[in-house]
Amino acid sequence: MPDSPRRRGALAAVPLALLGLTAGCGGGSPGGTTLTVYAASSLTEVFGEMETAYEHAVPDVDVRFAFGGSMEMAERLSDLSPADVLVTADAAAMNDADEYLGGRRRTVAHNSLTIAVAPGNPLRVRGLADLARPGLRTAAGADAVPAGRYAAKLLRNAGLNLRWTSVEVSARAVLDRVRAGDADAGLVYLTDMRSAGVAASSVPIPADVNVVTSYPAAAVEGGGQERAANAFVSWLTGATARTLFHKHGFQVPDAPQ
Repeated sequence: MPDSPRRRGALAAVPLALLGLTAGCGGGSPGGTTLTVYAASSLTEVFGEMETAYEHAVPDVDVRFAFGGSMEMAERLSDLSPADVLVTADAAAMNDADEYLGGRRRTVAHNSLTIAVAPGNPLRVRGLADLARPGLRTAAGADAVPAGRYAAKLLRNAGLNLRWTSVEVSARAVLDRVRAGDADAGLVYLTDMRSAGVAASSVPIPADVNVVTSYPAAAVEGGGQERAANAFVSWLTGATARTLFHKHGFQVPDAPQ
């Protein structure tokens, strides 16, 4: 593990303004604890609601989120960027940041994949096999990111060997390609479709070949907020968080992990 006092000093020297924090100022009371959470972009909407719920339950804590690709969030920790909690879209991304993490890892939610297409599905994509259709522009996550690892597993399950037209840093980036008309179809998380609204349609993937994705969460060691960070991670497995995950289309573990 990195030397904690030296790491705390390095963290304090990095301005929050450089982090591109995407969730607002929070409602924590002045003089309380500020928790910075790095999270996978597919959690953007649900964590927006969780910020309000947690700060209502624990009013002396101000939760702030930074969203992006899971690997990007993990790599920020190696740059000693100030974060207190990391939530990624798979265990491999979490493992890349293992030396910076402390406390118990918890699986807080599950997801699955779907095929995003243009509104109304004008090219009549009916399933995974159609993604091999000549001339169809397809997108998926890059091999080194969770969305890409899940896509590769999905194709193995379906017995398909496809070459993507474009590969992206996250499932949200894949969805952006489809929404912009730069891809005809792409593999995204099922919950991402809620953020697309009328800008994209979804083609379901049969459950017998689909994958179950997992979101692990853990406290970051050496930032000086380990107790509060571990409390937040535990809260993510509780009743309020589980209700919000369900509301946004995620699955939750059968029992707190």
